[in-house]
Amino acid sequence: MNSVSFDFNTLSPRERYKILIGTVVPRPIALVSTVGADGRANAAPFSFFNCLSSDPAIVALGVEYSPGGQSKDTVRNIRATNCFTVNVVSGAIMNQMNICAVPFDAGVDEITEAGLTIAPGAAIAAGRIAEAPAALECRLHSFLNVGESREIVLGEVVYAHFHENAIDAEKLYVDATVLDAVGRMGGHGYATTRDYFELKTMSVAEYSAKNQMKTAAKAS
Repeated sequence: MNSVSFDFNTLSPRERYKILIGTVVPRPIALVSTVGADGRANAAPFSFFNCLSSDPAIVALGVEYSPGGQSKDTVRNIRATNCFTVNVVSGAIMNQMNICAVPFDAGVDEITEAGLTIAPGAAIAAGRIAEAPAALECRLHSFLNVGESREIVLGEVVYAHFHENAIDAEKLYVDATVLDAVGRMGGHGYATTRDYFELKTMSVAEYSAKNQMKTAAKAS
């Protein structure tokens, strides 16, 4: 099949952005709740997000600068309090998440506008969104300076919360159907995780046996 290639050194930041968000899909959405030094809560969604490590338990956020080049409220709050909470966006709160993305004036409480509820944090100052099926309380680990478009935030997960029916507390099995996480696609596109299937990673022995079966089938 013919291919089309792009040299990223020749592309503008906007062009690189368009290619990346259309290629790295679906991206999990972190509805990040923080609290400022004044005690005021804030919530904003970010799809430049993922988990990077389990020991220690590290998650990463890529938070774009405001149009004027200033840090967004989320980053300012994290710097002030050294913590944040990642709330999983389910289909049930997708529209509320979208309201939290509206660029309201500084005096507008987007959490109230969205009809969401903040529950107190167990280990940190930043509360979680009670309507989210899962939430990860994070202490600031570090900032990575990789350029002037986004601030990269690393957080260490110190506490996790789930709706009771979303996890088997004994086996630590998270029910993906109950979590019903929403992912971000390119442009204004989103995707659900309801189309679920399993594909087991094979051992070398299993892979060899499968190849032998294929060879035998071709020979017969």
